[in-house]
Amino acid sequence: MGIGASAGGVDALTQLVRHLPSGLPAAVCVVLHVPATSRSLLAPILARHTDLAVQVAEQGEPLVVGRIYVAPPDRHLTVSGGRIRLERGPKENGARPAVDPMLRSLAVAYGERAVAIVLSGALGDGSLGALAVRRAGGTVLVQDPEEATVASMPESALRTIGEADAVRTAAELGPEIARVAEANGALLEQVSTTEAGRFREASRERPAGAPTAFSCPECDGPLWEQREGDAVGYRCRIGHAFSEDSLVVEQGSAVEAALWSALEALEERAELLQRVGARHGDALPRSRARCEGAAADALARADLIRAALGTRPDGPDAMDLTPGEAAAG
Repeated sequence: MGIGASAGGVDALTQLVRHLPSGLPAAVCVVLHVPATSRSLLAPILARHTDLAVQVAEQGEPLVVGRIYVAPPDRHLTVSGGRIRLERGPKENGARPAVDPMLRSLAVAYGERAVAIVLSGALGDGSLGALAVRRAGGTVLVQDPEEATVASMPESALRTIGEADAVRTAAELGPEIARVAEANGALLEQVSTTEAGRFREASRERPAGAPTAFSCPECDGPLWEQREGDAVGYRCRIGHAFSEDSLVVEQGSAVEAALWSALEALEERAELLQRVGARHGDALPRSRARCEGAAADALARADLIRAALGTRPDGPDAMDLTPGEAAAG
């Protein structure tokens, strides 16, 4: 089974694992969004709240019943053939590790025995992965959005799949997970190995779906629209993937970065033109005047960009759309 979380997820995870029985007949994979350069302390934090063994996942190790595996920073955690795979593949929803790749791999490997749990977090990571588990006949459990510190991920999952098998508080999800695990039997039985390598090769293929006019915020390549029922996602040829709301946020960050780059280029050009004009001095007055005029124009354009980068307290800001606003409607 796989648990996904982001903002506010540490508290939800500690509440959940505290109520997992020591004899849980399943292996548990956990993905929490963490910065690539940080050191994740999630494993020791969770270990203080459960009798189950908790460890940072390692490449190629077999999944063991009654153990919790935490995704390390900057690596997607997937499963194949009863073993863990850690990959530095394309980011999904702006994150690595991301929840969707883990849940998709569980759906492929375990089918109706797969269990997806979506906890507190921003944006929509985990929604399409939960849908894959649902379509494989597996179980989807979701933290109650009213209890979640950040409700976007649970709300997005519920919108995508329509109805979860259970919506509970984080503490109530522990016994619910135990009940599902007992009903399923040992999760590690009847492992499918027919899809080994699928996720590594996926980025070599042109994405399915209709091409769009949008560019990938990560690599600037074209994006293809991918629909799963009512859910809409986007993927580029490289393999970067976005839910609709995460694309809104990531695109906003890319626009802001482009504007800062343009501002730097214009101010740098103004300084160069001013130096060239000054060097001409009185010997070439027309050249000096042209350089000074062009420098002034560059600074005027730079001022427009500075104004565009400023906040707009009187209305919506093109680059400051929050996850909740992106998902609204």
